[in-house]
Amino acid sequence: MLHRRTLLGAGLGGLALSIPALRARAQAPWPNKPIRIVVGFAAGGATDISTRVMQQKLGALLGQPIVIDNRPGAGGNLATDLVVHAQPDGYTFLMGTIGALAINPTLYSNLNFDPQADLVPVSMAGNVLNVLVVPADRPWRSVADLIAAAKAAPDTITYGSSGVGGAGHLAGALLDQMAGVKTVHVPYRGGGPMMTDLMGGKVDYAFSTAPTALPQVQSGKLRLLAVPTAQRIRSHPNTPTVAETLPGYEVQNWYALVGPKGLPPAIVTRMNAAMREALADPTVSAALEGQGVEPMPTSPEDLARFIREETAKWAPIVRTTGAKAE
Repeated sequence: MLHRRTLLGAGLGGLALSIPALRARAQAPWPNKPIRIVVGFAAGGATDISTRVMQQKLGALLGQPIVIDNRPGAGGNLATDLVVHAQPDGYTFLMGTIGALAINPTLYSNLNFDPQADLVPVSMAGNVLNVLVVPADRPWRSVADLIAAAKAAPDTITYGSSGVGGAGHLAGALLDQMAGVKTVHVPYRGGGPMMTDLMGGKVDYAFSTAPTALPQVQSGKLRLLAVPTAQRIRSHPNTPTVAETLPGYEVQNWYALVGPKGLPPAIVTRMNAAMREALADPTVSAALEGQGVEPMPTSPEDLARFIREETAKWAPIVRTTGAKAE
């Protein structure tokens, strides 16, 4: 018969052996489970499409699946708020946009977070080409035609966007201001739903991201009028810029990966490296460029600086155009 002390010792010994195993498990290297990237717009929109292009390569580099979590609403604020309040353990990130990270702090007066203070920059993802498109059955063939129609019938021409405060929203507001017209903004919960209504003729025009709009231009459902860049773009050299009609007009769009405040520097460094490698992959970069997205990885420090500059740039424009969150 075993002595009670022997049994106790065996039990304690087993416990002692289990402690290192438990400690090792608790300190397992990151990542050791799926990583979530939250997207603030509906599936099928440009932010969603671009993130999914990077999804598989990032997962392969990190050794864990990347899960896309679409949380549309409030111009990306719902998704941003979710990430701001997530555990800073490296398993929740945000694919932020110019709206969520640089415009919304001015556009919304009741935000309960500050993107610059409450989020940790990881890397820029890309610069996104926006295009000015109209349904194919509309009579307009140029920016000048669209402006003339808006002047002839104030408050009747409508433009759709992927949400309040996004680049598409302010592009339309800036067009109103610079052209001296009044059009009606119709916000949607993402580029996908907006594109459906644009093709159906329920709105008159949009500054849509190229990944969402160009396939519909190629199919003949939409007409491409112009690009809002400072210069004509290499992929569409015969497409004029809005600035050729309204000198000085320019709007850019961009995506960037950020995490919650408190994210460990080692995780930021590794995720940044994975983003750089993924965006340099020929298959990924070609797929993004085919969607009108220029891959643009950066250091966390450069992204932080860029977000500060973009916020400062857009704040007075938001105020001047009178754009308001709805």
